[in-house]
Amino acid sequence: MSSDRIDAESKVSGNQANIPARIRRELGIDDGDQLRWHLEDDGSIRVHVVRQQTGTFADFDGYDGEEPTDVTSDHDAWGVDVE
Repeated sequence: MSSDRIDAESKVSGNQANIPARIRRELGIDDGDQLRWHLEDDGSIRVHVVRQQTGTFADFDGYDGEEPTDVTSDHDAWGVDVE
């Protein structure tokens, strides 16, 4: 995959480089995503975007039950058998 077309440019500052906004938008790169870098034999670089995984509780809005809870007293008691 070679091309003489330049899609965007950025500068390196220290050990960091910015991803141009146009590239981020086009690839859908978001906060928390990771970039996996591959150095090819011909000296070119291939970058793969690894999307951040959303956890089981990503959309959890909290407890909406009938009974009030008190985390200070209930936390350690739940799931523990007391003899």
